[in-house]
Amino acid sequence: MRNFHIFAIAYTRFWDNKTLMEKLHTGITERIEALPPITLEEMSGIKLMNRTDTKFVASSEQLLAFLSAVKGEYYIQEIDGKRIARYHTTYFDTEDCQMYTMHHCGRTVREKIRVRTYLDSDTTFFEIKNKNNHGRTKKKRIRVKGLDTLQEEYGEIVPFMSKHAWYTIDELSPAIENWFNRITLVNYKKTERLTIDFNLEFHHLRSGKRDKLQRTAIIELKRDGNVPSPAYEILWRTRIKRSGFSKYCIGSALTDKGLKRNNFKERLTMIGKIENNNKTQTT
Repeated sequence: MRNFHIFAIAYTRFWDNKTLMEKLHTGITERIEALPPITLEEMSGIKLMNRTDTKFVASSEQLLAFLSAVKGEYYIQEIDGKRIARYHTTYFDTEDCQMYTMHHCGRTVREKIRVRTYLDSDTTFFEIKNKNNHGRTKKKRIRVKGLDTLQEEYGEIVPFMSKHAWYTIDELSPAIENWFNRITLVNYKKTERLTIDFNLEFHHLRSGKRDKLQRTAIIELKRDGNVPSPAYEILWRTRIKRSGFSKYCIGSALTDKGLKRNNFKERLTMIGKIENNNKTQTT
């Protein structure tokens, strides 16, 4: 009887989570369908390659409230009729995880190197992101065939890294991969871009461990300089708080217990509360 009871609890939680995700997907779809679309061509002047990024962490119900509140202020990016894009990213690091450690230790000047695939268009880029001590992020990237063909493309990658990165390709190896869905919003004045990442899944390529964040969304405000932002007031009204969140670092901390995690403890605790809140409702 005890084993049957344990099975019943696990089965109920499975269906509760499934129902929650179905409700969340339905709620997101209904809200983003109410927003006017903007095409990639229309967004061509909003590259923000030299930008200030501000991140916020939201629960599923906060996300739905936020998407309801942005109506009348924002366009939504639409590509081939799709308003939710799928991403796959692989992050590289040294064997002793220097990039992770620098971020964990609070270094403001830091670097991330990754391969990102836009799954809907099957387009892949090799990317270098550098952050300076003024909080500005510069991203450089080149088109590549895919993660599995990088060795064939060393002729382009080596000089690209020599010009923009602190490391050589031979010092690095894949550390962690993730998958997530993304919604991209642009304000009517076209002075800023908001990305909303949700349904995050992590797979650590060294530890072999996996984890998912099904109730947590990451909202990132990207803009050049301190232009007025309608998003700030909406975020305040929906009680969504500013919080640093690196998908590479948080995903690594969740899936590799051998890494230092003390300085991420507050964020990990917050995420744990969101993910384990059985009272969370989405409508």
